[in-house]
Amino acid sequence: MCHIRYATPTYLWHNTEVPTISESVQTVVELVRLQIAQTLRDRVIGNDAEAKQAVIMTGIGPRWFEETSVIHRVHSDSSMFIGGMRALLLQSLHPLVMAGVAQHSNYKADPWGRLQRTAEFVAVTSFGPADMAQRAVDQVVAVHKHVTGTTSDGRSYSASDPHLLRWVHVAEVDSFLSCYQAYGAVRLSPQECDSYVADMAVIARKLSIPAPPTSVQSLRDQIAGFRHELKSTPECRDAAKYLLITPPLDALARIPYSLITASAVAILPIWARVQLQLPWFPLTEKVIVRPVGNLVASTIRWATSADFAAQATR
Repeated sequence: MCHIRYATPTYLWHNTEVPTISESVQTVVELVRLQIAQTLRDRVIGNDAEAKQAVIMTGIGPRWFEETSVIHRVHSDSSMFIGGMRALLLQSLHPLVMAGVAQHSNYKADPWGRLQRTAEFVAVTSFGPADMAQRAVDQVVAVHKHVTGTTSDGRSYSASDPHLLRWVHVAEVDSFLSCYQAYGAVRLSPQECDSYVADMAVIARKLSIPAPPTSVQSLRDQIAGFRHELKSTPECRDAAKYLLITPPLDALARIPYSLITASAVAILPIWARVQLQLPWFPLTEKVIVRPVGNLVASTIRWATSADFAAQATR
């Protein structure tokens, strides 16, 4: 969905001179970047990304959001993929939500799939015609009706519960906004941050979530209101370990996947890390991990640009 264009990297020599050591190193770096970008494109975005984008962006009819809206700017940025991973980790801290994921999701069989499906829903509701967006919402609502069960400690849950839907929503909004502010192309002003939360509230109401937050302060207040319900459980710790350490990926896919997960963990709240039992190394993350997150986001932007398509076919 990204429309930001990056200059095409040059790694071909256009003369017969012997390259210097620095030129050779740069060539290797660009070749590695090209390979990582290709893997990100195939795994995170999917092979039919262009076709899906065309259907969403060229569909006829009014949209829920104008092209000038803040939600367009945030959701067209590649930092969203990092935000999706952060949201999964944060959402898992609610035992009832995590029970639904563990019992009804195939995230262990397809760790990329959950990110792709979230990205597709966000794209359709943010950019697509209103009728297409409503169909996507109706499909989610229909699926939620079948996601019911009992937790390991005997509590019943339903994915249609407005209270649980609210937690999923605020965790997503907080994650998308936090990742955009950390890794996005251009940071939002405080007023634009409020506008983004308000835009997301439109989608929340379509999902029958009552009184969703409409400002950053109300978003923080609602997250704080959930804190007493969140806890470290074997299920959430197992999910975090699986998503971050032992996903069933080949060596090539593991590299970009690990970069995304490290970047997501780096901006989780400290209290969430403690409950998920994730390590925290402030200096290392400031000096290494966050810059890597910026590299990942810029690589995804490049991987979704016309320049990358031209470069990849050389």
